[in-house]
Amino acid sequence: MTELRTLVLVLGDQLDLDAAAFDGFDPAQDAVWMAEVAEESEHVWSGKPRIAIFLSAMRHFALALQEAGRPLHYTALDSEGNPGRLDAQLTADLQRLRPRQLVMTAPGDWRVLQQMKSVAAAQGLPLEIREDRHFFVTVREFAAHARQRRGLRMEYFYREQRRRHQVLMAPDTDPPQPLGGQWNFDSDNRESFGAQGPGFVPERVTVPPDAITQAVIDLVNQRFADHPGALDRFAWPVTRAQALEALTRFIEDRLPMFGRYQDAMWPGEPWLYHAHLSAALNLKLLNPREVVAAAEAAYHRGHAPLPSVEGFIRQILGWREYVRGVYWTQMPAYADRNALNAQEDLPAWYWTGETDLACLRDALTQTLTHGYAHHIQRLMVTGLYALLLGVRPQQVHAWYLAVYVDAVEWVELPNTLGMSQYADGGVMGSKPYIATGKYIQRMSPHCEGCRYDPGQRVGERACPFTTLYWDFLMRHESLLAQHPRMALQVKNLGRLSERDRQAVAERAAEIRRGEVGGRTEAQPAPNTGEVSHA
Repeated sequence: MTELRTLVLVLGDQLDLDAAAFDGFDPAQDAVWMAEVAEESEHVWSGKPRIAIFLSAMRHFALALQEAGRPLHYTALDSEGNPGRLDAQLTADLQRLRPRQLVMTAPGDWRVLQQMKSVAAAQGLPLEIREDRHFFVTVREFAAHARQRRGLRMEYFYREQRRRHQVLMAPDTDPPQPLGGQWNFDSDNRESFGAQGPGFVPERVTVPPDAITQAVIDLVNQRFADHPGALDRFAWPVTRAQALEALTRFIEDRLPMFGRYQDAMWPGEPWLYHAHLSAALNLKLLNPREVVAAAEAAYHRGHAPLPSVEGFIRQILGWREYVRGVYWTQMPAYADRNALNAQEDLPAWYWTGETDLACLRDALTQTLTHGYAHHIQRLMVTGLYALLLGVRPQQVHAWYLAVYVDAVEWVELPNTLGMSQYADGGVMGSKPYIATGKYIQRMSPHCEGCRYDPGQRVGERACPFTTLYWDFLMRHESLLAQHPRMALQVKNLGRLSERDRQAVAERAAEIRRGEVGGRTEAQPAPNTGEVSHA
């Protein structure tokens, strides 16, 4: 047997044949290592769609590696002797294969990085961690950007990247200017559908399960039968070819209307004009450069208007890069932050969708069915309710990491703990994103079929979002009064009498006791608490 020079470690979110870990790969003396382990589905109570997309994509990538002639050592979830932990499986394989060195692309999860480092050290093997080329900005570059500023703000970072990478920039301007004379087009975007609804919406790309995916579905349904979610409508892209087709269809069919309706919601319509590409991006089936380039090209050929294209590119070149920088420059202490001292438990019905709040029922049912919800459903429905209720942010983080198919911790944690829950005290977002039920009424027709009235803050028909909004302001009044962007909301709070405040507090207490909003007999399942980074 030829001595093994290098064992290239590939994780479930690193499915790229051109990844940095493969630079210099020699099939004659190198090999690839991959493993499916139960730990990655159980350290949070992962939903079935999330488990299935990772396992199916991994197995399809394993086939691509074999077709490329790269020797592969692959452990399936149901392989005999699988210990169920990534570090334990790697340790056993290293003792058997005895490579001289280990190479991997930088992981997207701090916990996994520590595991890989610990195994390599215990086995006395050098571990080379290479830059992940699936990003416009390296972690070192982001750290340098952060050092140059008194405080982090995504908008300044985004403008810097637009200039640096010459994306949507006007030609021959000094200093460089954005196309259209402005950096963002929020005022042109974010419309609701109105009473007429979305009408005809082009269909997203769906991928009927092939034999590999069907085997994964059967395995997940058997092995993780008690986990939330369903797989009867699983149709996510799991190969690079499928992901490229999904990108093409989004650019051609939905990008032109994306900006206008990117914040709109409609009951029973999960897909609308969104891209549904984040899972493929985070699995590394797509490169963000090709995604941004495709969107920019659509503008230049007159296919999509600038507001839509800029709004989409902002999510890729702006937010996606920014949250990664925040994650890797702030971890591990970042995961424990709780700036608002929120201590409530996440309602059990987040795992079932059994609530009588129409907007939450729709978002939760959709999430559990597809492993997907768009950004406003996450930020201003499920996230907003948890924030106003005062849920411990680590529990909110565990839920988001568990249920969404695109959830990898580097992107999910800052978006949830920082942007959604304001638990980082303003690193991600410049203020707490809070609103009454009136926001949801403005952006969707959910309130028309709901038993609660967003215009009422107390009483039997008071919308819990509205009650909890005023309760949130009351609980954090001294903190928010010092915040320049919260002054008007705090001023409005000052108009409430002591009697009004007491009524709000009593109604909020009823909501927290589970007497309003959801089925009180529902119980959370095992491992639905918080994410451990030990």
